[in-house]
Amino acid sequence: MKIIEDIGVQIPQIYLPKSGADLSKWAVIACDQFTSEPEYWQAVEQIVGDAPSTLRLTFPEVYLEGEDGEERIKSIQAAMKKYMDDGVLQPRDGLIYVERTADGKTRKGVMLALDLERYDYNKGSSSLIRATEGTIVDRLPPRIKIREGAPLEFPHILVLIDDPQQTVIEPLAAAKAQFEMLYDFDLMQGSGHLRGYAVGADFEERLIEALRGLADPQTFAAKYGVDVSLPVLLFAMGDGNHSLATAKAIWEKIKGEVGMHHPARYALVEIENVHDAALAFEPIHRVLFGLQKDVYAEMQTFFGENFKYEEVADAQEMIRRVDAASGTSQLIGAVGGGRKFGVVEISNPPTNLAVGSLQSFLDPFVKNGGAEKIDYVHGADVVERLSLQTGNVGFYLAGMSKDELFKTVILDGALPRKTFSMGEAKEKRFYVEGRKIVA
Repeated sequence: MKIIEDIGVQIPQIYLPKSGADLSKWAVIACDQFTSEPEYWQAVEQIVGDAPSTLRLTFPEVYLEGEDGEERIKSIQAAMKKYMDDGVLQPRDGLIYVERTADGKTRKGVMLALDLERYDYNKGSSSLIRATEGTIVDRLPPRIKIREGAPLEFPHILVLIDDPQQTVIEPLAAAKAQFEMLYDFDLMQGSGHLRGYAVGADFEERLIEALRGLADPQTFAAKYGVDVSLPVLLFAMGDGNHSLATAKAIWEKIKGEVGMHHPARYALVEIENVHDAALAFEPIHRVLFGLQKDVYAEMQTFFGENFKYEEVADAQEMIRRVDAASGTSQLIGAVGGGRKFGVVEISNPPTNLAVGSLQSFLDPFVKNGGAEKIDYVHGADVVERLSLQTGNVGFYLAGMSKDELFKTVILDGALPRKTFSMGEAKEKRFYVEGRKIVA
């Protein structure tokens, strides 16, 4: 495997299913999706059946609170070993250019590995690879337990680059006819189509040089209007923040024992250009389950005279008002909680983004027994369906502009957690490619 130390990149050896495998059954959506919709995962089980599948190699979080967690982890690790021993997975060296088509739009990406030595998810980080949202350290232990002892990683991590001139990934799209096609298939449950191409050596070198161009301190300083002494941000987390943080935590734990050349030093990811026209930043909404207190009364107490609630006729009116909000006050849609549809207005907000102001209330509210649990969901329809069920309440949030991401992280640090999503739930990354993380 080739290592490019100055930009924190490894050209990895990637494992793919052997020829003839049913890839529509092999590829399964990111484990942290549809966590409040078990019917989705029940359908996945039926689709996969006994076929080789990444369903057997990952831990859907819808099952995370089940009593069979330890057995499931053992089963995952055993399945990885069996797939390797039986030749289900075959290795190949080099980058993979990926195209994902959904709803008539095609997103472009590249599979490579990132150096965890160049990544720091802690608040105030100035590393080359950075988190874009707050990392909840308490969420890492179950993920660490899953990854520890696993011989392979199958990532749903999407990492962004800020390449307005389209110098890194887009040239591969123009040249894809010259590349060997590695896979070409439909994704399950209406999630679109996926193609993967082996990137030729010449284009691999061009990609590396283009990344070096983005990481040049002078170029970086001029792009963002900052001092040239400010540390460069080349890779910003898009999806899978806690998965990459888990890989980092394990690497920090073992590197003193295994040495600096161990495979676990790196993590396989897909990089995408934040300026890809097919890439949309979607908001992530909140749903509280099992309300134990009057959430609106508690919000009134928390925000005081800065809180205002107004009932609206329907979901469409709520969405229209929240999406069109301007000025210094923040608007948040509210569904359920003993009411139908409304809009919460917070004046003199405590944070720059509505999602941050809302989260500042939700965290202590749930911790102090106001609700049994909180989930983070995609799509206004899901918010409405779940929140109108008895005992639940949901909050609808407007999205942020993707053009603001890099400069905001550079100047202000990580955003509040679960601020944005790269596409709707069904557009999330599917597990296809794997990489060995043991020597």
